[in-house]
Amino acid sequence: MLEHVPAFLGRLLKNVRAGHGKLTVAKIGGPDTMNAGGFTLTSPAFEDGEELDPMFTADEEDACAPPLAWTAPPSGTRALVLIVEDPDAPGPEPLVHLLGWGFDVGPGDLFEGDDPPFVGLNSHQQAGWLPPDPPSGHGSHDYVFQMFALDRPVDLPPGKGRDALIEAMQGHVLAAAVLTGTYAREG
Repeated sequence: MLEHVPAFLGRLLKNVRAGHGKLTVAKIGGPDTMNAGGFTLTSPAFEDGEELDPMFTADEEDACAPPLAWTAPPSGTRALVLIVEDPDAPGPEPLVHLLGWGFDVGPGDLFEGDDPPFVGLNSHQQAGWLPPDPPSGHGSHDYVFQMFALDRPVDLPPGKGRDALIEAMQGHVLAAAVLTGTYAREG
């Protein structure tokens, strides 16, 4: 199953599992787009590969999305898109936790609990942050935050889903940056 995870992604992610091959970045990114031009995504709340604080998960009653920060995208960028997915969720596709676009092009940040300018539908068909809620005893899940720099604006109204967003992005990715948080429940 791991043969379905592109080599460029396998080198980038920690603890790669079969579901990682279904991430958006595996579908529309490539070795030439990963961190192109020095484009990176970070969070002041967690380091890449570290566990998310429960305040960002369904274990907290008023859970919110973690803060994020990104560096300047490559020259020619006309749009930025954020997609957060759980490739470890059982199902044919990763569980979508957040879809966002409409960010100012350039270095930027998203504060704790803030929504992107335009928000798509998560896997529960709601707009906004879907807090991680892995099944008890299911082991650690990865929550992969993916930021894409595109060479054209995203012409989608808010409330669209993953498939529509991927279709709008296809063939227009200049750069991609990935940040992974983990979370597990004891079982």
